[in-house]
Amino acid sequence: MATKKVNVGLVGCGFMGRTHSNAFRQVNSFFQPEWQPVLKAVCARDGERAKAFAAQWGYESAETDWRKLVARPDIDLIDIASPNDTHAEIAIAAAGAGKMVLCEKPLGRNAAEAERMVTAVEKAGVANMVWYNYRRVPAVTLAKQLIDEGRLGRIFHYRAKFLQDWTISKDLPQGGEGLWRLDVNVAGSGVTGDLLAHCIDTAMWLNGSIDQVIAMTETFIKERKHNLTGKVEKVGIDDASAFLARFANGSLATFEATRYARGHKALYTFEINGEHASIFWDLHDLHRLQYFDHRDEGRLRCRACRLVMSTPSCTRWRIFSKQ
Repeated sequence: MATKKVNVGLVGCGFMGRTHSNAFRQVNSFFQPEWQPVLKAVCARDGERAKAFAAQWGYESAETDWRKLVARPDIDLIDIASPNDTHAEIAIAAAGAGKMVLCEKPLGRNAAEAERMVTAVEKAGVANMVWYNYRRVPAVTLAKQLIDEGRLGRIFHYRAKFLQDWTISKDLPQGGEGLWRLDVNVAGSGVTGDLLAHCIDTAMWLNGSIDQVIAMTETFIKERKHNLTGKVEKVGIDDASAFLARFANGSLATFEATRYARGHKALYTFEINGEHASIFWDLHDLHRLQYFDHRDEGRLRCRACRLVMSTPSCTRWRIFSKQ
């Protein structure tokens, strides 16, 4: 049972704001964390929208200026779920005010912004986190356990891809609410920061640091109408990104992300090939971890197992089927 309360101040009431709010409300019903989140305040530019969001999700109050939210003494934690161009300023100010800082990815629009944010939280000594949620999918956590136990042996290959198709139409505008991810001034990058960031984080968590990369990107639609200016403007974000990498452990990797893979809404997969075994995971079937062990002499060799978490601590798993 939680013994401490943490007062949450949320910045942003879009899709990720709803997702984070749901997580804060549900976490203590499923787990036994030390802390109990209290939905203290939500902040958005539109006051009426912020109030409606607060009423829907159970926040005690609403703000329209994130600076006021950060300055409030009754706020312990600032959760940044707003567009990318706001991340750095809010995070640095929140750290300076002694608040815990939780931030959506990508951390900043570029390396310089991200480095300033990291410096600020380290200097302040505050708890901080980037919302890389795929680490906590039970099957991905199991993959981590198998690798750490040496089940795969020496790792040879890592390959990951994240495919979507929602920006293929040349008539789709850029900028403004809902489409700021296509505006380079707000987003900073395209699929590299939005999709590959997840792939890279998962890869480094599972397989260690990356030593070398060689990459290419492409913007297929060069110009789009901008919702805020009404003018046709150059598109500055990457529509597709691919790179080769070498990990510090010597394994080779391929990474690919695109919003131009017709038929795919959110296909995120990774596969790891080792000396003894291989594993494969697909977000579309997120509780199944396919596992092949060359040392298994059985007829099926456990090529694919459905694995379901049976305890919140992820220490026991049930095998429901083999293929």
